[in-house]
Amino acid sequence: MDLPKLAIAALGGTVSMQARNAGEGVIPTISGETLLASVPELTTLARVTVETLGLLPSASLDFDFLLSALSWANFQIKQGAVGVVITQGTDTLEETATFFDHLWDHEEPLILTGAMRSAAQPGADGPANLLDACRVALAEDSRLRGVQVVMNGQIHPACRVRKTDSLAVQAFSSPVFGPAGMLVENVVRYVRPPAHRTVLPLPQQTTQKVAMLEASLSADTLLLENILELGYDGLVIGGFGAGHVSESWAEVIKHIAKKIPVIIATRTGSGSTAQSSYGFIGGEMDLIRKGASMAGFLCPRKARVLLWLLIGCQREDELARYLLED
Repeated sequence: MDLPKLAIAALGGTVSMQARNAGEGVIPTISGETLLASVPELTTLARVTVETLGLLPSASLDFDFLLSALSWANFQIKQGAVGVVITQGTDTLEETATFFDHLWDHEEPLILTGAMRSAAQPGADGPANLLDACRVALAEDSRLRGVQVVMNGQIHPACRVRKTDSLAVQAFSSPVFGPAGMLVENVVRYVRPPAHRTVLPLPQQTTQKVAMLEASLSADTLLLENILELGYDGLVIGGFGAGHVSESWAEVIKHIAKKIPVIIATRTGSGSTAQSSYGFIGGEMDLIRKGASMAGFLCPRKARVLLWLLIGCQREDELARYLLED
């Protein structure tokens, strides 16, 4: 039987980590080839190509590196891969997935996975997550779904998934919406059909800077007042509740929004910003009048990724459209 072609890239992260000496903290050391060897069952499912593109903790990934990884993934599809799997650290997994999803224009799936336990720990979850991710990437029902995250037996759309626990194995969830599917007895089962996606072109520039600040009780406005002078091209604020800030912040935002795009998201971790409920100064209705955009269900981190890409594509004027879709 002619097995399908599957491509795997390793970027680093906990899934690739172990300690060099007893008592030391774990660091990325395990290549993609070694990860593949930990799941020999894969050779019965696909003809696998694996490459180590980096051995980095995910906190040290950046947009330029991700664009190079995306170029690699695009090439694998052109070479006949029916799906692509990327392993990386979980700290920025939700942001990386969102970044790729806005740019992935193939019917074939791109699946991201990682691990919450290092390779040296008892019960390391990396091999199981990698095998699950590959099963999802090979499944016919995964086509037209863009980028997804597979962790702990669940399949999460890139636009919804969040890391909601710092250390637990079940660290990933999709607040409000829930997972798109799961693996049951090694079979990929989806509970929802593919959603409509609008893909952006590759950014024409990558030097743009988008700041992200979080509203907090009695916070001063010093950083906010200097956003423009510092040269930022966009601003995302994690607001209180349904997308609110203090009166003093609202006044500064009014002036910033005249110069650069400003998005207000919710810092709560779940739920949407409002549009027409609160009329006080600093409430969402006031901020919209002052020129800010509300993020809806996008968390601040995902909103920042979207805005960075839109500015890079010179499509920031279409921000409202993309926020509405999300």
